[in-house]
Amino acid sequence: MKSLIILRAFFIFVCAAAGYSLGGSNALFAMIFGAVTGAAVVFFEIFARKVSLKGLSSAVFGIILGLLLAKIFSASLKSFLLPQELVSSITSFVTIIFVYLGLTLGIKGRSEFNLVIPYVKFKRQDLKEETIVIDTSIIIDGRIIDIVKTGFLEARFVIPIFVLNELRALADSTDHMKRQKGKRGIEILHSLKKESNVEVTIHEEDIEGVNSVDEKIVKLAQNLDAKILTTDYNLNRIAQLQGIKVLNINDLVNALKPTFISGERFPLKLVKEGKEHNQAVGYLEDGTMVVVENAKWLIGKTVDIEVTSVLQSPSGRIVFTKLIS
Repeated sequence: MKSLIILRAFFIFVCAAAGYSLGGSNALFAMIFGAVTGAAVVFFEIFARKVSLKGLSSAVFGIILGLLLAKIFSASLKSFLLPQELVSSITSFVTIIFVYLGLTLGIKGRSEFNLVIPYVKFKRQDLKEETIVIDTSIIIDGRIIDIVKTGFLEARFVIPIFVLNELRALADSTDHMKRQKGKRGIEILHSLKKESNVEVTIHEEDIEGVNSVDEKIVKLAQNLDAKILTTDYNLNRIAQLQGIKVLNINDLVNALKPTFISGERFPLKLVKEGKEHNQAVGYLEDGTMVVVENAKWLIGKTVDIEVTSVLQSPSGRIVFTKLIS
């Protein structure tokens, strides 16, 4: 940062020296003019750092469109045989109007602007083109790191700036639990960026006209033609209603749970009472709930059981069994 300040100061000095050398009899005025010009260029450079590539592309596209429409309008005026001076005045006035309208419309619609011309975007050739938007819940969850390490996901992960801000707010919270979640999420992001299977980028633009983070994520996924990776049930439902494909780690976990068939037998430790009369409940290593009929009196012991049926519920899979007599 210090070297950048020195470079800017040197650039202003060079501009002032160039003005002085070219100023002739007005060397002092030319030197001041050169210094002011150099300072203006530096100011523009500092301001331009806050402008995204997509925003700049959409603004340039809007200006070109405005000039093109003004040119068409000017050509149509010549067919009316108006005085040349009047045509020139009208053309200049209309050009200003069309350029302004094109520029403002381009900037307002930059979130939907996907044409990046004349800019060239270089991508890592070893990665697939698939783009996945990640929400806050999936980052805090942490299982994404294990999945990425297996190589099942090879894509470009997009972290929206509003998701990053949400993580920062959690990390700065006075609530201990929220603060721990925020810090864990930030650490997960650092670990994710080190993985070679994926490319992680921060999407710097906010989504205007939308308040909730979930709606912003859905809108961004639509703009980028991307999928959403989440563990949030509500975000999952909202995205599906909008026709966006959702990757839910909880669905993946449920799909990978072992399949049981009626008559299969295995041992299980009973840990608590069931909801119905005389039932006992145990859990498999992956968290699957197993309900055992007529086994309440054996809670705390390991028993041999036989599968009678399997129920797939929204919260997961439940295996119903009976004691082996």
